[in-house]
Amino acid sequence: MGPSATAFSASHLSLMPDNGQMSTVRDLDDFTGYLEHERGYSPQTVRAYRSDLSQLFKFLMERDSGSGWFELDDLRDWLWDGQNRGLSASTLARRTASVKAFSHWLARHGYRDTDVASRLTGPTAQQPLPRVVTELNLSGLFARLAERASSGDVRAIRDRAIIELLYGAALRVSELAALNLDDLDLYRLTVRVTGKGDKQRVVPFGVPAASALSAYLQDGRIRLAATAARAAPAFFLTTRGNRMGVRALYGVVSHALESVPGQGPLGPHTLRHAAATHLVDGGADLRAVQEMLGHSSLATTQIYTHVSAERLARTYRAAHPRA
Repeated sequence: MGPSATAFSASHLSLMPDNGQMSTVRDLDDFTGYLEHERGYSPQTVRAYRSDLSQLFKFLMERDSGSGWFELDDLRDWLWDGQNRGLSASTLARRTASVKAFSHWLARHGYRDTDVASRLTGPTAQQPLPRVVTELNLSGLFARLAERASSGDVRAIRDRAIIELLYGAALRVSELAALNLDDLDLYRLTVRVTGKGDKQRVVPFGVPAASALSAYLQDGRIRLAATAARAAPAFFLTTRGNRMGVRALYGVVSHALESVPGQGPLGPHTLRHAAATHLVDGGADLRAVQEMLGHSSLATTQIYTHVSAERLARTYRAAHPRA
């Protein structure tokens, strides 16, 4: 082992720098202070890192290695122990980030002569996918929305247009909330949206969405705008004639999706995810889906779109010589 050591006790962390002079960092105050004040980490993240490192120190003490050193293999054993105890991938990923930051800090401040965790890798915390809504279930939803809108209820007319456009153009709810009247082109069946980073794109939508939007413009929106003292440029309006915000749109979609079978979150992103999934299942090029969704990275599109087992089976049966 090298000339520097890291020793642990229940009450404090003792650090031996390369020059041989002992320094004590009680309760990780120096390290957590560095995270908070120099790196700008949130209090919640600092608490999480502190807890992770406390668990590491406990693990090392229970191993009773005597020297108090931790090396790369010790850290790998710690992560492996956590995995065997059923810790989630996101927790293990955060533990990896915690100890890598700590190891880098030790080396930077001379408490270790090398950053022993620089080559440590852990699991990637996968983002949970929204609920998958089948095309059949969505067909039933749109039929119910059309039936309610046929009653002439202004909110039903509006809500049908909201859900048709969210799914038809695979929009983010923030993009829908920001829409103005002049962003929609019913002749070309396109909508201009402003996505993340203020990047604009023009997105197509289909005939069913165009029908719902036309009905809303010809009847629903006129009646909603009449309730306001001054007409708003917003496309979707509240019952008071104001622009609908993200929270109000979320409520509309969540309420509509309550009747749709499936498990997982209920919200606008469910429709965006379903639209992307159905595009890929229908044979759309992933690059085209990326452009439609407004993703800067193709890897992001791959997270939110998955190829169904049914489509894989169809492809296999059609293409494999031994199918």
